[in-house]
Order: sequence, then C-alpha cells, then structure tokens
Amino acid sequence: MARPLRIEYPGAYYHITSRGNERKEIFKSANDREKFLTYLEASAKRYGAVIHVYCLMNNHYHLLLETPFGNLSQIMRYINGSYTTYFNTKQKRCGHLFQGRYKAIVIDADEYAAELSRYIHLNPVKAGVVDRPEEYKWSSYRYYIGNSKRPEGFRVDLILGYFGKNLSVSQKGYSEFTEAMIRKKYESPLKDAVAATILGSVDFVDEIKERYLNDKKTDRNTPLLRELMSGPTIEEVLKEAKAILGNDAALSRKAVLYLCHMYSRRTLKEIGAYFGISESGVSQASNRFKLVLDSDIQLRKKIEDIGKRLKVCNV
Repeated sequence: MARPLRIEYPGAYYHITSRGNERKEIFKSANDREKFLTYLEASAKRYGAVIHVYCLMNNHYHLLLETPFGNLSQIMRYINGSYTTYFNTKQKRCGHLFQGRYKAIVIDADEYAAELSRYIHLNPVKAGVVDRPEEYKWSSYRYYIGNSKRPEGFRVDLILGYFGKNLSVSQKGYSEFTEAMIRKKYESPLKDAVAATILGSVDFVDEIKERYLNDKKTDRNTPLLRELMSGPTIEEVLKEAKAILGNDAALSRKAVLYLCHMYSRRTLKEIGAYFGISESGVSQASNRFKLVLDSDIQLRKKIEDIGKRLKVCNV
C-alpha cells in the first residue's frame, strides 16, 4: 500500500482520523479513553500540539489538531505509539493496534474549522450512541459549552471566536450551530478534500501545492501527489471551451481562466503567466466570472458542458 502524502509546516491545522486494525475496538473501557486523553495532553506539553477538537469512538478517533512547530509526524508517532504500547501491555497482545497510518487532511481553518468541529462533535449522535452531543463524555463538546473544565493543551478560543467575542454568547452560538444539525442529514465536509489530503478554497490548495509540494525532493510518484498535481492542461481547457463557446474570444478567455483556476490544479503563478496577469488578477477574474455564472443559467450550462468534456467535477 502506498504511503500517505504528508504535508507538514508550522501553523498547520489538520483533521486526523485513526481507526482500529480490522475496525476492531481501540477503546475497551473508560480507563482506556482516559489514558488516551493523557497522551493528547502530554503531546501538547512535549511537542507543542494544540488540540482544538476531539472525539473518541469505540474503534476510531477524530482530532482537529494544530502544529505550531510543523511536527505532525512527531506528535502522532508519540500519541499512537504510546497508546499502542499501553493497550498491548494491558490486553497482553502484540502487533498493530491501528489500521495502517493515521489519516491527516490539512485544512484551511478559517473556512472549515467550525464546520469540522460540528461534524466531529456530532459523530456519537449520528452513530446512535447518544441523542445529544453534550451527553457524550468522550468528546471536547463539553468544553465548548462550558459544562466541563478543559485540560491544558486543549483550546476552544479559535472556534468559539467565530461565534462572538463574549464567552457566554459564543458558547450559546456554538451550541445552536452544532445542535441545528442533530436531526438533519448532511454530508461530511471532508468530502471536498482534494486528493483526500487538502481541504480548503482553490487559493488555499494552490498555496499549499506551490509552497510545500513543488520541492524537488518531493516524490512525484506518490499517488496522491500525482492526483493533486494532475488535471487538464490549459491548452486542453482552451480546446474544449472553443468547442462549446465558439469563436467568442473574450468569453472563452474568461471561461478558460475560471476553469483553470478551479480545476486545472495549476498554481496561480502558472495560470497568471499563461494569461499575462498577476496571481491576484487570476483570483479576481475567476471570482467575477463566478458571479456571472450565478445569474446566467444558460452560460452556466455551457460551462458545465465544458467541465464534463474535461472530466472535472462539480462545475
């Protein structure tokens, strides 16, 4: 099995998931969960990890974790390694406890932290374990609504800050935000992650690719990296746009620039160089064209047809 692509840098935020081998239980008692939480807390003291959100289910766990020092691998090696040693010793077993390596998706916190925290905190509700998130003892939700004192190394201010400056107001706002989805079906925000590795706006994905994935030392044969760096070429987009839009050069240019920005997975710098405009100019032109699409149904249909010919999704 190919090794997962790891993107590490100071100040990164991640959604982390780790499952039991063969989907078996990794927590068999309250003591197991308490022990795991001590390792989370210790990771903050030893390695500077910041735990924003957690939820411990029977056979897996979720974290929303920040790495001020860009040392995700070190943090996770400590957490999973320490807990595996504890669990194996207690259960008189040996071998792997977790199913492969943990899954880490780097996220644009301003865009997705609040939504991901809600998704994580509602896991026990969606699984039918409890009726309401505050009833579940093994998540950080109780810290967010003020029902329990949070340990050192666990933070709530980032996400509560999106709901107001006053603590009681932000706690109430977050509670309402989370509980609004208790009885509703909704898709995981993680479905929008690019190559199951990066979750954020197009600009965020571009920035991560340009700053952290263009290093000559990066193994381009990594499957997920190939997926991230793939996509239609600008020339291919031009060809398909002309087939649908005809000889309207001005419209084709706007459409191609938009489609390249959204789906070619080329960097802003690469797209800007092709069209002779700045990186910010690419974003601005793409955003202007999107506003036009929102109000022009016929044009949107044509752009969707171009997307289908290019085999890109969700145009």
